[in-house]
Amino acid sequence: MYKIAVVGDRDSILSFKAIGVEAFPAETAPEAEATLKKLAEGEYAVIFLTEQYAQPLKARLDEYAERVTPAVILIPGRGGSLGIGLANVKEAVERAVGADILGE
Repeated sequence: MYKIAVVGDRDSILSFKAIGVEAFPAETAPEAEATLKKLAEGEYAVIFLTEQYAQPLKARLDEYAERVTPAVILIPGRGGSLGIGLANVKEAVERAVGADILGE
């Protein structure tokens, strides 16, 4: 059976434990990348990742975007949203539908 995980700074991810998601704190981008790689090779189908690591891990995220699992979903971190997660959703919808139906 597949699992769900969340990777990011401790303050941003600990609340996910309350709903049964496995939390993996990472305080640096290399630490987050190592954890993400380990989880992706395991039984994790969905991995939430805080947006603060999206830019440093862009190459790794692009690699996972081409695969069925894991689905890596960006979430805001303790500093608030950087808009990267929403931009990714808009891009995916536009690719699927052929037009920007979400608007500004």
